[in-house]
Amino acid sequence: MRKENGQCAPVRIFLVAGEASGDQLAADIIEPLREKFGGNVEFAGIGGPAMAARGIDSPIHMSKLSVLGFIEGLLAWRRIVKLAQHTARYANDWNSDIIVLVDSWGFTLRVARAIRAMHPEAILVKYVAPQVWASRPERAKTLAQAMDHLLTIHSFDASYFEKEGLDVTFVGNPVLSKWVKGDGICLRKSLGIAEEAKVLLVLFGSRSSEFLRLHESFAGAVRALRQRHPDLVVLCPLSRAIATQVRAAAADDPRLQDMVFLDEEKNTDAFDAADLALACSGTVTTELAAAGVPMVVGYRFGAFSWWLLKTFFLKTRFVSLVNVASEKMIVPEFLQNDCRVDVLCAALENLLVSSEEREAQTSALASAVQKMGTGGPPTSQRVALAIHSLWQNSAR
Repeated sequence: MRKENGQCAPVRIFLVAGEASGDQLAADIIEPLREKFGGNVEFAGIGGPAMAARGIDSPIHMSKLSVLGFIEGLLAWRRIVKLAQHTARYANDWNSDIIVLVDSWGFTLRVARAIRAMHPEAILVKYVAPQVWASRPERAKTLAQAMDHLLTIHSFDASYFEKEGLDVTFVGNPVLSKWVKGDGICLRKSLGIAEEAKVLLVLFGSRSSEFLRLHESFAGAVRALRQRHPDLVVLCPLSRAIATQVRAAAADDPRLQDMVFLDEEKNTDAFDAADLALACSGTVTTELAAAGVPMVVGYRFGAFSWWLLKTFFLKTRFVSLVNVASEKMIVPEFLQNDCRVDVLCAALENLLVSSEEREAQTSALASAVQKMGTGGPPTSQRVALAIHSLWQNSAR
């Protein structure tokens, strides 16, 4: 424990987030950590707007760190390595006590290795495990060699890492612990949607590449469905990261013009107003599950990335966490060449016309959400408790 002027110095916690989801997760734990350490704590780090709003001014723009896909990763390799070294030097120069590396597998692993070489006495904590249950299980051993502790959001993660000697704490899924029911009735009224009208949500994801790859199949499926059901109302909540891109595309695509675009802040209200959803695979499917919205999931990778995944890496039958947690297909999911207009339209129509199908999926989603939750305090508080305990144990 460091001393300043003969007194215990504040604990210095350095947070590293490489993309928007990690930025929010890191931001959410700042206040719980401050409370747990009794205010005797300082923060610095690498992140984005959510961390900045809580006083952490990142010297690296987070947009330079977010990489999706194998080919994209190769092209960005030199840049990521350089930025990881820069991040490690910053953490070392700041004399960090605890370094919390949030999500972003490739970037945070490089940062951890560099910090370990420069600053071996720092406590390295990984928050959110790589999905070794889905692909590349050897990453469990790699992570165990680089980190001191893992905070995992999935109960089924622990066994993969503990057998490699890494201490693990299950903190619960943050999406579920902070979910708040929206006001669908108010949203419907504000948009002039009739009480009896069916509402479909379309969610293109949060990355530019996801929208580009899903645009044709999603828009085509919705157009085909509306031709059969002209009274169907289509709402499209947009992530801030792709909002400008989608609105620009709508200027030339009448299929998108049929959708009512909503700002991201309206997500919970839109979920509460919806009867069903067509969603990009990702965090939003867990949010939909928390809201009890029956859904169809689609996803497309880059062609070469998909070949690599399918041939060498993909080890799971499912990509949607609710299906993984349930160990069965409760949410229809269609990947790559199966993510087609006709297939998506048929799956959506099945949900739209059959109240029994919607009710069955809603019930199954509720069971999956129960399995994925912790039943205890919010995830951010559990994270803060685990980090504080690590610090106390290290000081003994």
